[in-house]
Amino acid sequence: MNTLALIPLFFANIRGWQLIIILLVVLLLFGGKKIPELMRGLGKGVSSFKQGLEEAKAELNKPVEKTDKKSGDDQDADKKD
Repeated sequence: MNTLALIPLFFANIRGWQLIIILLVVLLLFGGKKIPELMRGLGKGVSSFKQGLEEAKAELNKPVEKTDKKSGDDQDADKKD
């Protein structure tokens, strides 16, 4: 059985008190001073991903430039003659 398919099922069964225990364990592992740095880094990563996604969409939606019948390489060869 695919274990990746079970991950959403695991998170769907987390209740309120279980979430509190998980948050306490994270707090104990990383400490109170390190958590804001981790969240800041996560936020920067998400914003960078969104920016890259927007740039990719803009690149895909950009109209295709029409080129001459001769390609750039052929024009360079004509200039040498």
